[in-house]
Amino acid sequence: MTAPNTPSMEILLAGPRGFCAGVDRAIKIVELAIKKFGAPVYVRHEIVHNRFVVEGLEHKGAIFVDRLDEVPDDKPVVFSAHGVPKAVPAKAEARNMIYVDATCPLVSKVHRGVERHFETGRHILMIGHAGHPEVIGTMGQVPEGAVTLIETVEDAETFQPDDPDNLAFVTQTTLSVDDTTDIIDALKKRFPAITVPKKEDICYATTNRQTSVKAVAARADRVIVIGAPNSSNSRRLVEVSEKMGCSARLVQRARDLDWDWIAGASKVGITAGASAPEVLVEEVIDALKEHYNASVHLVTTAEEDVTFKVPKLLQDIA
Repeated sequence: MTAPNTPSMEILLAGPRGFCAGVDRAIKIVELAIKKFGAPVYVRHEIVHNRFVVEGLEHKGAIFVDRLDEVPDDKPVVFSAHGVPKAVPAKAEARNMIYVDATCPLVSKVHRGVERHFETGRHILMIGHAGHPEVIGTMGQVPEGAVTLIETVEDAETFQPDDPDNLAFVTQTTLSVDDTTDIIDALKKRFPAITVPKKEDICYATTNRQTSVKAVAARADRVIVIGAPNSSNSRRLVEVSEKMGCSARLVQRARDLDWDWIAGASKVGITAGASAPEVLVEEVIDALKEHYNASVHLVTTAEEDVTFKVPKLLQDIA
């Protein structure tokens, strides 16, 4: 309970925030796989980029590994929500392994687009961040050399194709909408004939969370983004807030809060990346209420009702 002379604070809680349908599905897939096959179930890479979620699944019987080689032949394996190169399920099939693909359906849509472009002979430009699992998985849908990674406007302006009239682009689903627009504009200016996605690759959840944090940042003195440092969409929320002129920080848990940074702020915005559970949002709000006489106000810019089915292999117990 706060003391009578405790400073006041208005918490502006962004909506939508936190888990998206793809993350919900991926976590459910691991839980159902453990229920169906028994522990342990192996997971190649973090199922989603959040240590709290990963550790919770470890307690239930999941074992996270970096390589398929680390999984015994007789144990089931789940592929993460970020997607994997085609070579990974091919190796699993060659070993007669039971595997479940938890790739987000919106990432799978980008994979199919890359395959179609390759089949029609187009060179593909992938707008994304080098080393991100989603980028590795998407580029791995086609032979090496068929995709060129474009990370910046400068990359778009300096790329030299063999055939400027036979290009297509796709994007990582978790990018900054504004930054990606600049890169796409640069590509379209240089290559007017470039084939564009029929529907934007950046997923609805990424777009919605960036829109909501803009609304919060416009009114707040500080913005707290709850998410993991290796979560692309969470880092983009920090960047979007900063571009709105509002100081923002990425934290994983309430224990990571910088109270000196928060001091003096009367309005603090809170949002969470698409792989951060609501329990961590509540934890941060509770911590703020211990230090401030805080009231919570929702800032909702969209409603989400998207759900994705789990793979057929698990539907009998879903």
